[in-house]
Amino acid sequence: MHIALLHYSAPPVVGGVESVIAHQARYLAAAGYDVRIIAARGEQTDRRVRFVHIPLADSRDARVLRVKEQLDRGEVTEEFEALRDELKQELARALADADVLIAHNVCSLNKNLALTAALYDLFTPHAALRSARLILWHHDLAWTTPRYLPELHDGYPWDLLRTAWPGVKQVVVSELRREELAGLMGISPEEISVVPNGLDLARFYKLEEQTRSFAQHMRLTQADLILLLPMRVTPRKNIELALHTLAELRRTFRRPVLVVTGPLGPHNVKNVEYFEALKAIRAALELEDAAYFLAELSDHFLPDEVIADFYRLADALFFPSREEGFGLPMLEAAMSHMPIFCSDIAPLRALGNDDAYYFSPDADPRALAAAITERLLDDATFRNASRVRSRFTWEQVCTRHIVPLLQATVQAR
Repeated sequence: MHIALLHYSAPPVVGGVESVIAHQARYLAAAGYDVRIIAARGEQTDRRVRFVHIPLADSRDARVLRVKEQLDRGEVTEEFEALRDELKQELARALADADVLIAHNVCSLNKNLALTAALYDLFTPHAALRSARLILWHHDLAWTTPRYLPELHDGYPWDLLRTAWPGVKQVVVSELRREELAGLMGISPEEISVVPNGLDLARFYKLEEQTRSFAQHMRLTQADLILLLPMRVTPRKNIELALHTLAELRRTFRRPVLVVTGPLGPHNVKNVEYFEALKAIRAALELEDAAYFLAELSDHFLPDEVIADFYRLADALFFPSREEGFGLPMLEAAMSHMPIFCSDIAPLRALGNDDAYYFSPDADPRALAAAITERLLDDATFRNASRVRSRFTWEQVCTRHIVPLLQATVQAR
Protein backbone atom coordinates (compact mmCIF):
# COMPACT_ATOMS: atom_id res chain seq x y z
CA MET A 1 0.00 0.00 0.00
CA HIS A 2 1.31 3.45 -0.95
CA ILE A 3 0.68 5.99 1.82
CA ALA A 4 1.26 9.74 1.67
CA LEU A 5 1.20 12.12 4.63
CA LEU A 6 0.66 15.83 4.01
CA HIS A 7 1.28 18.88 6.19
CA TYR A 8 2.65 22.40 5.76
CA SER A 9 6.01 21.29 7.19
CA ALA A 10 7.72 18.12 8.31
CA PRO A 11 10.75 17.09 10.39
CA PRO A 12 13.34 18.28 11.12
CA VAL A 13 11.01 21.27 11.53
CA VAL A 14 9.96 21.14 15.19
CA GLY A 15 6.27 21.03 16.00
CA GLY A 16 3.59 18.82 17.49
CA VAL A 17 1.99 17.78 14.19
CA GLU A 18 5.40 17.39 12.59
CA SER A 19 6.40 14.97 15.37
CA VAL A 20 3.20 12.95 14.90
CA ILE A 21 3.82 12.69 11.16
CA ALA A 22 7.38 11.49 11.74
CA HIS A 23 6.27 8.75 14.13
CA GLN A 24 3.40 7.63 11.91
CA ALA A 25 5.65 7.50 8.86
CA ARG A 26 8.36 5.57 10.68
CA TYR A 27 6.03 2.94 12.11
CA LEU A 28 4.07 2.51 8.87
CA ALA A 29 7.33 2.07 6.95
CA ALA A 30 8.46 -0.51 9.50
CA ALA A 31 5.14 -2.33 8.97
CA GLY A 32 5.95 -2.68 5.27
CA TYR A 33 4.07 0.23 3.70
CA ASP A 34 5.54 2.50 1.04
CA VAL A 35 5.45 5.88 2.78
CA ARG A 36 6.14 9.41 1.63
CA ILE A 37 5.80 12.77 3.37
CA ILE A 38 4.63 15.76 1.32
CA ALA A 39 5.39 19.20 2.73
CA ALA A 40 6.76 22.63 1.90
CA ARG A 41 9.43 22.64 4.58
CA GLY A 42 11.44 19.70 5.86
CA GLU A 43 13.66 16.98 4.49
CA GLN A 44 14.11 13.23 4.42
CA THR A 45 14.94 12.10 7.96
CA ASP A 46 14.34 8.35 7.57
CA ARG A 47 15.86 6.34 4.74
CA ARG A 48 12.60 4.36 4.38
CA VAL A 49 10.39 7.46 4.01
CA ARG A 50 10.58 9.67 0.94
CA PHE A 51 10.21 13.43 1.20
CA VAL A 52 8.28 15.24 -1.56
CA HIS A 53 8.82 18.99 -1.64
CA ILE A 54 5.90 21.22 -2.67
CA PRO A 55 6.82 24.82 -1.74
CA LEU A 56 3.29 26.17 -2.23
CA ALA A 57 1.92 23.77 0.42
CA ASP A 58 3.45 26.05 3.04
CA SER A 59 1.74 28.27 5.57
CA ARG A 60 4.53 30.86 5.25
CA ASP A 61 5.15 31.13 1.50
CA ALA A 62 4.93 34.74 0.29
CA ARG A 63 2.15 34.02 -2.22
CA VAL A 64 0.24 31.97 0.33
CA LEU A 65 0.48 34.75 2.90
CA ARG A 66 -0.67 37.36 0.38
CA VAL A 67 -3.70 35.25 -0.52
CA LYS A 68 -4.42 34.65 3.16
CA GLU A 69 -4.50 38.41 3.80
CA GLN A 70 -7.10 38.71 1.05
CA LEU A 71 -9.14 35.81 2.42
CA ASP A 72 -8.97 37.19 5.96
CA ARG A 73 -10.75 40.29 4.59
CA GLY A 74 -13.38 38.05 2.97
CA GLU A 75 -11.98 38.42 -0.57
CA VAL A 76 -11.83 35.37 -2.86
CA THR A 77 -9.54 36.60 -5.64
CA GLU A 78 -8.20 35.31 -8.94
CA GLU A 79 -4.85 34.96 -7.19
CA PHE A 80 -6.45 32.47 -4.78
CA GLU A 81 -7.91 30.49 -7.69
CA ALA A 82 -4.59 30.44 -9.54
CA LEU A 83 -2.79 29.24 -6.41
CA ARG A 84 -5.41 26.54 -5.86
CA ASP A 85 -5.12 25.29 -9.44
CA GLU A 86 -1.32 25.24 -9.30
CA LEU A 87 -1.42 23.24 -6.08
CA LYS A 88 -3.89 20.85 -7.66
CA GLN A 89 -1.44 20.04 -10.42
CA GLU A 90 1.50 19.57 -8.06
CA LEU A 91 -0.49 17.36 -5.69
CA ALA A 92 -1.81 15.25 -8.55
CA ARG A 93 1.75 14.52 -9.65
CA ALA A 94 2.92 13.76 -6.12
CA LEU A 95 -0.02 11.41 -5.51
CA ALA A 96 -0.18 9.67 -8.88
CA ASP A 97 0.42 6.20 -7.41
CA ALA A 98 -0.88 6.80 -3.89
CA ASP A 99 -3.55 4.59 -2.34
CA VAL A 100 -4.25 6.84 0.65
CA LEU A 101 -3.41 10.43 1.52
CA ILE A 102 -3.49 11.40 5.19
CA ALA A 103 -3.80 15.20 5.35
CA HIS A 104 -2.83 16.52 8.78
CA ASN A 105 -4.55 19.78 9.81
CA VAL A 106 -4.45 21.29 6.31
CA CYS A 107 -8.23 20.91 6.07
CA SER A 108 -8.80 21.96 9.67
CA LEU A 109 -7.08 25.35 9.76
CA ASN A 110 -7.12 28.35 7.44
CA LYS A 111 -3.33 28.58 7.13
CA ASN A 112 -3.45 27.77 3.40
CA LEU A 113 -7.02 27.60 2.10
CA ALA A 114 -5.80 27.24 -1.46
CA LEU A 115 -4.27 23.92 -0.40
CA THR A 116 -7.53 22.93 1.29
CA ALA A 117 -9.51 23.79 -1.84
CA ALA A 118 -7.07 21.92 -4.07
CA LEU A 119 -7.57 18.76 -2.01
CA TYR A 120 -11.34 19.17 -2.18
CA ASP A 121 -11.20 19.40 -5.97
CA LEU A 122 -8.91 16.37 -6.19
CA PHE A 123 -10.71 14.01 -3.82
CA THR A 124 -14.44 14.69 -3.94
CA PRO A 125 -16.48 12.11 -5.91
CA HIS A 126 -16.24 13.75 -9.33
CA ALA A 127 -12.57 14.63 -8.95
CA ALA A 128 -9.38 13.63 -10.71
CA LEU A 129 -7.81 11.31 -8.14
CA ARG A 130 -10.42 8.56 -8.28
CA SER A 131 -7.91 5.83 -7.40
CA ALA A 132 -6.81 7.32 -4.07
CA ARG A 133 -8.64 7.84 -0.80
CA LEU A 134 -8.37 10.82 1.52
CA ILE A 135 -8.21 10.81 5.32
CA LEU A 136 -8.55 14.21 6.97
CA TRP A 137 -6.67 14.12 10.29
CA HIS A 138 -7.80 16.94 12.58
CA HIS A 139 -5.57 18.06 15.43
CA ASP A 140 -7.05 21.58 15.71
CA LEU A 141 -10.25 23.16 14.38
CA ALA A 142 -10.29 26.77 13.21
CA TRP A 143 -14.08 27.13 13.41
CA THR A 144 -14.19 26.16 17.10
CA THR A 145 -11.17 28.23 18.14
CA PRO A 146 -11.98 31.86 19.09
CA ARG A 147 -8.65 33.30 17.92
CA TYR A 148 -9.31 32.15 14.33
CA LEU A 149 -12.93 33.32 14.04
CA PRO A 150 -12.16 36.91 12.91
CA GLU A 151 -10.37 35.43 9.87
CA LEU A 152 -13.27 33.17 8.85
CA HIS A 153 -16.30 34.00 6.72
CA ASP A 154 -19.41 32.24 5.49
CA GLY A 155 -19.15 30.56 2.12
CA TYR A 156 -16.37 29.13 -0.04
CA PRO A 157 -13.55 28.36 0.74
CA TRP A 158 -13.95 28.86 4.52
CA ASP A 159 -16.89 26.44 4.69
CA LEU A 160 -14.58 23.63 3.50
CA LEU A 161 -13.19 23.62 7.04
CA ARG A 162 -16.59 22.80 8.56
CA THR A 163 -18.12 20.55 5.91
CA ALA A 164 -18.14 16.75 5.83
CA TRP A 165 -16.65 16.11 2.42
CA PRO A 166 -18.33 13.21 0.61
CA GLY A 167 -16.28 10.02 0.39
CA VAL A 168 -13.66 11.29 2.85
CA LYS A 169 -12.76 9.76 6.22
CA GLN A 170 -12.63 12.09 9.21
CA VAL A 171 -10.14 11.39 12.03
CA VAL A 172 -9.57 13.35 15.24
CA VAL A 173 -7.06 12.96 18.05
CA SER A 174 -9.41 13.06 21.07
CA GLU A 175 -13.01 12.64 22.17
CA LEU A 176 -13.25 16.40 22.66
CA ARG A 177 -12.27 16.99 19.04
CA ARG A 178 -14.82 14.36 17.94
CA GLU A 179 -17.63 16.18 19.76
CA GLU A 180 -16.52 19.51 18.31
CA LEU A 181 -16.19 18.20 14.75
CA ALA A 182 -19.51 16.33 14.85
CA GLY A 183 -21.29 19.49 15.99
CA LEU A 184 -19.46 21.62 13.46
CA MET A 185 -20.25 19.36 10.50
CA GLY A 186 -23.67 18.19 11.67
CA ILE A 187 -22.74 14.52 11.48
CA SER A 188 -22.90 11.63 13.92
CA PRO A 189 -19.85 11.19 16.17
CA GLU A 190 -19.79 7.53 15.06
CA GLU A 191 -18.77 8.72 11.59
CA ILE A 192 -15.55 10.15 13.04
CA SER A 193 -12.63 7.97 14.13
CA VAL A 194 -10.60 8.86 17.21
CA VAL A 195 -6.91 7.97 16.89
CA PRO A 196 -4.74 9.26 19.75
CA ASN A 197 -1.20 10.48 19.50
CA GLY A 198 1.45 8.18 20.89
CA LEU A 199 4.77 7.88 22.63
CA ASP A 200 7.93 6.26 21.28
CA LEU A 201 9.33 4.55 24.38
CA ALA A 202 12.65 3.70 22.79
CA ARG A 203 13.33 7.34 21.89
CA PHE A 204 11.75 8.75 25.04
CA TYR A 205 13.96 6.58 27.25
CA LYS A 206 16.95 6.76 24.86
CA LEU A 207 17.17 2.97 24.94
CA GLU A 208 20.27 1.14 23.77
CA GLU A 209 19.90 -0.77 20.50
CA GLN A 210 20.31 -4.07 22.36
CA THR A 211 17.57 -3.08 24.81
CA ARG A 212 15.25 -2.24 21.92
CA SER A 213 15.83 -5.69 20.47
CA PHE A 214 15.13 -7.37 23.81
CA ALA A 215 12.00 -5.28 24.40
CA GLN A 216 10.64 -6.10 20.95
CA HIS A 217 11.29 -9.82 21.46
CA MET A 218 9.51 -9.75 24.82
CA ARG A 219 6.67 -7.56 23.48
CA LEU A 220 7.01 -5.29 26.48
CA THR A 221 4.63 -2.68 25.06
CA GLN A 222 1.88 -5.31 25.38
CA ALA A 223 2.59 -5.94 29.07
CA ASP A 224 0.41 -4.36 31.73
CA LEU A 225 2.92 -5.22 34.47
CA ILE A 226 6.71 -5.54 34.15
CA LEU A 227 8.65 -6.91 37.14
CA LEU A 228 12.44 -6.58 37.13
CA LEU A 229 14.80 -9.10 38.70
CA PRO A 230 18.31 -7.66 38.11
CA MET A 231 20.36 -10.53 39.51
CA ARG A 232 22.44 -13.54 38.55
CA VAL A 233 20.87 -16.95 38.12
CA THR A 234 22.00 -18.74 41.24
CA PRO A 235 19.97 -20.65 43.88
CA ARG A 236 20.31 -18.10 46.67
CA LYS A 237 18.45 -15.56 44.51
CA ASN A 238 15.25 -17.61 44.97
CA ILE A 239 14.03 -16.98 41.42
CA GLU A 240 11.56 -19.86 41.63
CA LEU A 241 9.44 -17.76 44.00
CA ALA A 242 9.32 -15.06 41.33
CA LEU A 243 8.06 -17.56 38.74
CA HIS A 244 5.31 -18.90 40.98
CA THR A 245 4.29 -15.38 41.95
CA LEU A 246 4.19 -14.35 38.29
CA ALA A 247 1.81 -17.23 37.55
CA GLU A 248 -0.50 -16.00 40.32
CA LEU A 249 -0.37 -12.43 39.02
CA ARG A 250 -2.09 -13.66 35.87
CA ARG A 251 -5.27 -13.83 37.91
CA THR A 252 -5.38 -10.02 37.91
CA PHE A 253 -3.16 -8.74 35.11
CA ARG A 254 -3.73 -9.36 31.43
CA ARG A 255 -0.05 -9.91 30.61
CA PRO A 256 2.40 -9.62 33.51
CA VAL A 257 6.05 -10.01 32.51
CA LEU A 258 9.12 -10.90 34.55
CA VAL A 259 12.60 -9.95 33.29
CA VAL A 260 15.66 -11.59 34.87
CA THR A 261 18.67 -9.65 33.62
CA GLY A 262 21.66 -11.54 35.05
CA PRO A 263 23.75 -14.38 33.62
CA LEU A 264 24.37 -17.65 35.38
CA GLY A 265 26.57 -17.33 38.45
CA PRO A 266 30.15 -17.97 37.23
CA HIS A 267 31.59 -19.82 40.20
CA ASN A 268 29.35 -22.84 40.77
CA VAL A 269 28.65 -25.56 38.18
CA LYS A 270 25.36 -26.26 39.97
CA ASN A 271 24.03 -22.98 38.59
CA VAL A 272 23.50 -24.73 35.25
CA GLU A 273 21.32 -27.32 36.98
CA TYR A 274 19.45 -24.53 38.76
CA PHE A 275 18.82 -22.74 35.47
CA GLU A 276 17.44 -25.92 33.92
CA ALA A 277 15.17 -26.37 36.94
CA LEU A 278 13.91 -22.80 36.55
CA LYS A 279 13.13 -23.37 32.89
CA ALA A 280 11.25 -26.53 33.80
CA ILE A 281 9.17 -24.56 36.33
CA ARG A 282 8.52 -21.90 33.69
CA ALA A 283 7.29 -24.53 31.23
CA ALA A 284 5.11 -26.25 33.82
CA LEU A 285 3.49 -22.92 34.70
CA GLU A 286 3.10 -22.01 30.98
CA LEU A 287 5.10 -18.82 31.42
CA GLU A 288 7.24 -19.01 28.28
CA ASP A 289 5.69 -15.79 26.97
CA ALA A 290 5.91 -14.04 30.34
CA ALA A 291 9.16 -14.97 32.15
CA TYR A 292 12.31 -13.97 30.29
CA PHE A 293 15.95 -14.64 31.14
CA LEU A 294 18.24 -12.31 29.23
CA ALA A 295 20.87 -15.03 29.56
CA GLU A 296 18.84 -16.94 26.97
CA LEU A 297 18.71 -13.98 24.61
CA SER A 298 22.38 -13.03 24.66
CA ASP A 299 25.63 -14.93 25.16
CA HIS A 300 27.51 -11.71 25.83
CA PHE A 301 28.02 -9.54 28.86
CA LEU A 302 25.27 -6.94 29.14
CA PRO A 303 26.62 -3.43 29.70
CA ASP A 304 25.37 -1.31 32.56
CA GLU A 305 23.53 0.92 30.09
CA VAL A 306 21.26 -1.96 29.06
CA ILE A 307 20.52 -2.90 32.67
CA ALA A 308 19.74 0.75 33.42
CA ASP A 309 17.30 0.75 30.49
CA PHE A 310 15.26 -1.98 32.15
CA TYR A 311 14.95 0.09 35.30
CA ARG A 312 13.27 2.71 33.11
CA LEU A 313 11.03 0.17 31.38
CA ALA A 314 9.94 -1.85 34.43
CA ASP A 315 7.14 -1.07 36.87
CA ALA A 316 8.62 -2.57 40.04
CA LEU A 317 11.67 -4.30 41.48
CA PHE A 318 11.08 -7.88 42.62
CA PHE A 319 13.99 -9.01 44.80
CA PRO A 320 13.31 -12.41 46.47
CA SER A 321 16.86 -13.30 47.57
CA ARG A 322 17.44 -15.59 50.52
CA GLU A 323 20.77 -13.91 51.29
CA GLU A 324 22.60 -10.77 50.21
CA GLY A 325 25.73 -9.02 51.38
CA PHE A 326 24.51 -5.60 50.31
CA GLY A 327 21.71 -5.37 47.67
CA LEU A 328 22.67 -2.78 45.05
CA PRO A 329 19.37 -3.16 43.09
CA MET A 330 17.62 -1.53 46.06
CA LEU A 331 19.56 1.68 45.39
CA GLU A 332 19.11 1.47 41.63
CA ALA A 333 15.37 0.99 42.01
CA ALA A 334 15.13 3.92 44.43
CA MET A 335 16.90 6.22 41.99
CA SER A 336 14.58 4.95 39.24
CA HIS A 337 11.51 5.89 41.32
CA MET A 338 10.32 2.27 41.32
CA PRO A 339 8.29 0.51 43.99
CA ILE A 340 10.30 -2.25 45.66
CA PHE A 341 9.11 -5.73 46.65
CA CYS A 342 11.92 -7.58 48.41
CA SER A 343 12.83 -10.28 50.89
CA ASP A 344 12.73 -9.37 54.54
CA ILE A 345 16.42 -9.89 55.18
CA ALA A 346 18.67 -7.53 57.12
CA PRO A 347 20.79 -6.03 54.29
CA LEU A 348 17.71 -5.18 52.19
CA ARG A 349 15.73 -3.76 55.10
CA ALA A 350 18.73 -1.58 55.99
CA LEU A 351 18.62 -0.09 52.49
CA GLY A 352 14.85 0.10 52.03
CA ASN A 353 13.94 1.26 55.55
CA ASP A 354 10.15 1.58 55.65
CA ASP A 355 9.87 2.41 51.94
CA ALA A 356 9.78 -1.12 50.48
CA TYR A 357 7.28 -3.96 50.77
CA TYR A 358 8.97 -6.87 52.55
CA PHE A 359 8.05 -10.55 52.37
CA SER A 360 9.46 -13.83 53.58
CA PRO A 361 11.66 -15.71 51.09
CA ASP A 362 9.28 -18.62 51.77
CA ALA A 363 6.14 -16.55 51.16
CA ASP A 364 3.04 -18.13 49.65
CA PRO A 365 3.04 -17.06 45.96
CA ARG A 366 -0.71 -16.44 45.85
CA ALA A 367 -0.65 -14.23 48.95
CA LEU A 368 2.43 -12.42 47.66
CA ALA A 369 0.80 -11.81 44.26
CA ALA A 370 -2.29 -10.45 46.01
CA ALA A 371 -0.16 -8.05 48.06
CA ILE A 372 1.74 -6.86 44.97
CA THR A 373 -1.53 -6.37 43.10
CA GLU A 374 -3.12 -4.40 45.93
CA ARG A 375 -0.17 -2.06 46.30
CA LEU A 376 0.34 -1.45 42.60
CA LEU A 377 -3.30 -0.89 41.76
CA ASP A 378 -3.42 1.65 44.57
CA ASP A 379 -0.51 3.52 42.97
CA ALA A 380 -1.65 6.17 40.47
CA THR A 381 1.83 6.37 38.95
CA PHE A 382 1.79 2.66 38.14
CA ARG A 383 -1.77 2.76 36.79
CA ASN A 384 -0.92 5.66 34.50
CA ALA A 385 2.29 4.06 33.22
CA SER A 386 0.63 0.70 32.60
CA ARG A 387 -2.24 2.32 30.71
CA VAL A 388 0.02 4.46 28.55
CA ARG A 389 2.30 1.53 27.71
CA SER A 390 -0.57 -0.71 26.65
CA ARG A 391 -2.59 1.93 24.77
CA PHE A 392 -0.53 4.97 23.83
CA THR A 393 2.81 3.85 22.45
CA TRP A 394 3.13 4.49 18.73
CA GLU A 395 3.45 0.75 18.21
CA GLN A 396 0.05 0.20 19.85
CA VAL A 397 -1.56 3.21 18.14
CA CYS A 398 -0.43 2.01 14.72
CA THR A 399 -1.37 -1.63 15.33
CA ARG A 400 -4.75 -0.99 16.97
CA HIS A 401 -5.91 2.10 15.09
CA ILE A 402 -3.97 3.29 12.05
CA VAL A 403 -3.36 0.03 10.17
CA PRO A 404 -7.02 -1.12 10.48
CA LEU A 405 -8.12 2.38 9.41
CA LEU A 406 -5.92 2.25 6.31
CA GLN A 407 -7.09 -1.24 5.40
CA ALA A 408 -10.76 -0.28 5.77
CA THR A 409 -10.21 2.91 3.79
CA VAL A 410 -8.66 1.08 0.84
CA GLN A 411 -11.29 -1.67 0.90
CA ALA A 412 -14.00 0.99 0.70
CA ARG A 413 -12.48 2.37 -2.49
